[in-house]
Amino acid sequence: MKKVLVMMGSESDRVKLEPALPILTDAGVAVQVEVSSAHRQPDRTAELARAAEAEGYGVIICAAGLSAALPGVVAAHTQLPVIGVPLSAALGGLDALLSVVQMPPGVPVACVGIDNARNAAHLALRILRLAAG
Repeated sequence: MKKVLVMMGSESDRVKLEPALPILTDAGVAVQVEVSSAHRQPDRTAELARAAEAEGYGVIICAAGLSAALPGVVAAHTQLPVIGVPLSAALGGLDALLSVVQMPPGVPVACVGIDNARNAAHLALRILRLAAG
C-alpha cells in the first residue's frame, strides 16, 4: 500500500493531527509528517506536494487553521488526492472549514470535519484501498 504524507501549517497543529497517525500505521501504511506553512514557506510547501507523487505517496492529508490555505496550495501542486482537516484556531474553526471546502474549479480538496484528523485517516485508507484495486 502507498504512503500518506501528513502536512500541517505549524508545529502547534501536531496535537490535533496525532489521532490520525495510529489509524494509518495500524493499517500498515507508512506515514511521513511535515510542517510547512503555505504562507511562510510557499516554495517548500509546493516542493513537498510535487515530490510526494515521485516518492510513492498515495494521499496527502493537510491540516491548517485560520485561512486554512495549506490544503488548497498543496492540491494546486499535485495530482494526488488531498484531504483537508480544518482546525479550530479562531471562530470555532468555521473560517478554516469554509476555506477548505471553497476551492476553485480544478483544485479539488476533500474535507472532513473541524479537528477530525481521525476521519481524514479513515478516508485516506479508503482512497488507498481503491487505488490498490
